[in-house]
Amino acid sequence: MTVHRARTAAFAAVLTAAALSLTACGSAGSSAKSGDTAGGKSARTATSVADFGGMDGLVAAAKKEGKLHVITLPRTWANYGKLMDDFKAKYGIEIEDENPDGTSQDEINAVTSRKGQDRAPDVLDLGSAFALSAAKQGLLAPYKVTDFDKIPATMKNADGMHYNDYGGYMAIGCDAKKVSVCPKTFADLLKPEYKGMVALNGNPTKAGAAFGAVYAAALANGGSLDNIQPGIDFFGKVKQAGNFNPVEVTPATIEKGETPITIDWSYLSAGYADKFRDKGIDWQVAIPSDGSYAQYYNQAINKDAPHPAAARLWQEYLFSTEGQNGFLGGYATPALFDSMKAAGTLDTAAAAKLPTVEKPFTTFPTQEQTDAAKKTVTENWAKAIAG
Repeated sequence: MTVHRARTAAFAAVLTAAALSLTACGSAGSSAKSGDTAGGKSARTATSVADFGGMDGLVAAAKKEGKLHVITLPRTWANYGKLMDDFKAKYGIEIEDENPDGTSQDEINAVTSRKGQDRAPDVLDLGSAFALSAAKQGLLAPYKVTDFDKIPATMKNADGMHYNDYGGYMAIGCDAKKVSVCPKTFADLLKPEYKGMVALNGNPTKAGAAFGAVYAAALANGGSLDNIQPGIDFFGKVKQAGNFNPVEVTPATIEKGETPITIDWSYLSAGYADKFRDKGIDWQVAIPSDGSYAQYYNQAINKDAPHPAAARLWQEYLFSTEGQNGFLGGYATPALFDSMKAAGTLDTAAAAKLPTVEKPFTTFPTQEQTDAAKKTVTENWAKAIAG
């Protein structure tokens, strides 16, 4: 996502329990081909595994297609590298991961600009505002994974257009070897010692992670889910103080010391701490108590996926016990956390490593609030950080 990406869900209870225990246009490819279900119907219209006659039928149809096109999935994001490798090893299906440093909006752009092409994305991993937008545009296919009923009602579209897969809290990451005292709150980010250090994971008008950072900052500065403007104003102050760093965060910018302080999802920052420990980087992670904000990302299938069976098999894999524990292994809280905990299938060792949250986030923005917040950010962000 440059490590970019923001969700509507009953997330706080999940994390509290855990804490306690491109548009790249290019030339057109050949026309997209749709696989068949066991009953001879188009895989593109399948709404559950039953339409394939069961899991074996879905696997057979997906293997016949032989490929899966994903987009904007960095290998370091929520353990996606391992998830993709394990999916390929399990089913023998090749995965093409395009534009791993792109944004949620890039995903939507690729779907619309490549309709009918075999280079279009099969599946999408979208921040909440962008999943809602894609659904409104009629870009998504309804599909209910086997454990769809176990996903809480507040974490899914009732028709299966999109549903939460993994999430985390907005966190402040800091290279303790380059910063004498790491910031712990949004208020800290205005201190003069952080000149040119405070960076975001993308642009909030395009990337869910940066959008989440603005929402968190709003909550820390007198705003609300109905009023994101104080978050925009706060980053304007960070810019005026000389602390805002326009470099967009990636693992490479952290390793090179270009972004010593970041505002990003907790699972990404926690992953960086592991990734860079052997390279001498002391990466510290804090969830700011003055702006506690959590969200999930959403899984969805492109309505015109060139590999519709493989797309559906990917969804089944991500929402299997193996897939959900895979997200957990990347410090992200999976959507099926509670049901897996109750069933005894949760990786408890991985769950114990999730960050402790001082002030759990309990109320998530509605579609109307998200739409309004996105509009406000789109209209006012550039002006706030200009000059």
